[in-house]
Amino acid sequence: MVATYTEALNFIHGRDRFKKAPTLKRMRYFMKLLGDPQEHLSMIHVAGTNGKGSTVAFLRDLLMADGQTVGTFTSPFITRFNERISRDGVPISDDDLVAMVNRVQPVVAQLDQELAEKGPTEFEIDTALMFCYFAAHPVDTVVVEVGLGGLFDSTNIITPAVSVITTIGMDHMRLLGDTISEIAAQKAGIIKPHVPVVCGRLTADALAVMDQTAARQATQVVALDRDFQVTRQPTDQWGERFDYRYQEWHWSHLQEDLLGQYQVDNAATALTAFVTYQSQRHAAIDAATVRNGLAHTAWPGRFERLNDQPLIAIDGAHNEPAMVEMAQLLRQHFATNEVYIVLAVLADKQYTQMVQTLLTVPNVHLIVTQFAGPGKRAAATPLALEEAVPQHDRITMAADWPAALKQALGTMSAEDLLLLTGSLYFISEVRHYFKDDAAD
Repeated sequence: MVATYTEALNFIHGRDRFKKAPTLKRMRYFMKLLGDPQEHLSMIHVAGTNGKGSTVAFLRDLLMADGQTVGTFTSPFITRFNERISRDGVPISDDDLVAMVNRVQPVVAQLDQELAEKGPTEFEIDTALMFCYFAAHPVDTVVVEVGLGGLFDSTNIITPAVSVITTIGMDHMRLLGDTISEIAAQKAGIIKPHVPVVCGRLTADALAVMDQTAARQATQVVALDRDFQVTRQPTDQWGERFDYRYQEWHWSHLQEDLLGQYQVDNAATALTAFVTYQSQRHAAIDAATVRNGLAHTAWPGRFERLNDQPLIAIDGAHNEPAMVEMAQLLRQHFATNEVYIVLAVLADKQYTQMVQTLLTVPNVHLIVTQFAGPGKRAAATPLALEEAVPQHDRITMAADWPAALKQALGTMSAEDLLLLTGSLYFISEVRHYFKDDAAD
């Protein structure tokens, strides 16, 4: 038994992150011993390389605008662990987290004794806590984000009402595969018999994998650009405006507060999943709900403004596909500004390619640095970065990110943009710094 919030977190974070052989057998047995709480939940399952968190946020707010009570399960967290399990956007309380840990801890101890490779991993426990919490605190719908991949992800024991796959890109290749098709096959693992599938903007080879998997599961894929369309419209406001079209549903001048074409794609993907889900339930779909849901969506750490003058923002872009999208966003919204980017990444990421992509934007100035890194995952060191990153007159190095921040603020003008990016874990550190400083 744990008595405090700190003890609960120590129990969760003290578990293994991965096992040698991926399997869902352990997770299914784990949940069976807990009474299979997931069997009593109505869920939407969201996988993809990038865009999962924003898509979950759009879905949450669309469902809440419809009057539903909505649970969400996301990762990683930005400020506190509790954010991962939220009800109508409000994180699980410390007391409820302690109670849920005490619910699962005896079962974990039993599995540690029974199983040769020991019991559940950290993320399997996170998932179990979420299922138990929403079973004990009922909601109308739970939007569940996949942790990694899909096929063997611990969330993949569910049969959702709708499956969503946002994007497919080259990330986590050591675990998921070296080609888009191999990675797509892992993501497609969440497709279930007769469960409709909504896909975001996928390449032709990735979409072919989805279609083939769906055909084997006697269901169909609805895909962005093929089955539903979104057209970005110019706007002089912060955020994006777009038109949307899918079957008989047509809405013009939809507004959202998140920046980037990829956020337009995420919003459209979430909207299609919402329409599909509501249609299954024979529930109303009206323009006011759609407009209100999308307009009120916020997602910390996704081109989030921390300061207005000078403009300082953070973004959790953490792999090469995300940096391609970031470069496009900077060209669209900040072509007339000088852009100073403080970049810090994890050591297992493709940081050379990430840097090269950002440098394709002519008004970008990069300060490459490091941060502490989460748990056992190391951040790339300045020495490693200096050896890997090409020499360039728009790149400088800094020993740590506070030094990089000071360097950027000492160089830029009030009209410029300062962006800190490269890792969700990194921007969590930065966000703490700014928010705590503002509170003081």
